[in-house]
Order: sequence, then structure tokens, then C-alpha cells
Amino acid sequence: MFYVIAIIALLLIIALILYNTLIRKKNDVENAFASIDVMLRKRYDLIPAIVEAVKGYMKHERVLLTEITSLRIQALSDHLNDDDRVIIENKIRKGLADLFVAVEDYPDLKASRNFLQLQASLNEVEEQLAASRRAFNAAVTTYNNSVEAFPSNIIASMMNYSRRTLFEIPESERENVSAKELIDRQ
Repeated sequence: MFYVIAIIALLLIIALILYNTLIRKKNDVENAFASIDVMLRKRYDLIPAIVEAVKGYMKHERVLLTEITSLRIQALSDHLNDDDRVIIENKIRKGLADLFVAVEDYPDLKASRNFLQLQASLNEVEEQLAASRRAFNAAVTTYNNSVEAFPSNIIASMMNYSRRTLFEIPESERENVSAKELIDRQ
């Protein structure tokens, strides 16, 4: 009888440890995503200043400026789930990259002190965002390992925990950069 009680107590302790570990890892993932959210907010706050700085110079890129502004408004919406936020964030990243490519055609704008400061601020935010994404992916990988590995997968399935998606680079950005195209643009 004593052995049965000891085995049951041991199983309960193991289940409790696994449960607490899963909770901690889930919270780590949420915390890491919140860090990405903070960096995205910084980026979103810079967008109006960048758009305003280039507006006077870039008459032909109005569509691009309008698109970036529209995406920013969508990104700030409270009704987005994490997947939609990632999709919009990727579109903003591409739009800003296209904007900075277009800036190459405007030497006065490239030399503008205000624009250079805004560009430097955005570059700093992008670096912090990349670091936050790496931390998020590390937390998600640890969490996913716990959700899938035995015996914690049993507790995870009882808690309705499932794999989380890693923050990945869109396929379009994985393509090799053509040095010839970059040189021809100059």
C-alpha cells in the first residue's frame, strides 16, 4: 500500500513539474512576442515622420507612401491576431525597403539631415527587431520541443497547447540579391 501511494505521489509531482515548466515556456513565448510588438510600435511611430520627410521630394512615389501609411494604420488595429500582424509587418518591411531604394533617385533627399536621422533611427529599430525575433524564435523552439516531447506532450495536450509558429523571413526576401541589378540602379 505504501508503494502505491509513493508511486502516485511521484507521478503527481512529475505532472506538476511538467505543468509548471510548460506554463513557464508558454509565458516566455508570449513575453518574446511582446518584445517584438514593442519594436514594431517604435517602427510604426517612425513611419509618419519618414513619410512626412520624403513627401516633398517624392512626387512619383505617392502610391508607395499611401500604402505604407495604410499598412501602419492596419498594424495598429487591436483586432489583429498574431498571424495577421506578421503578414502586415512583412508588407511594411518590404514597403520601407522599396522606399529606401526609391530614395536613391533623390540626391537632395539622401543628403537631408532630417532624413538621415530618421533613416538611422529606423535602422536601429530594425536591428533591435531582428534581435527580438531571434529571442522569440528561441523561446518558440524551446516551447515546441516541450509540447512535442514525451512525457510533457501528454500534459500539453491536456492543456490544449500546440506548436507555435516561428517568425520566418518571407520567401521573397530569401532570394539572392543580384549585384548586377544593384549596380544598374545606380
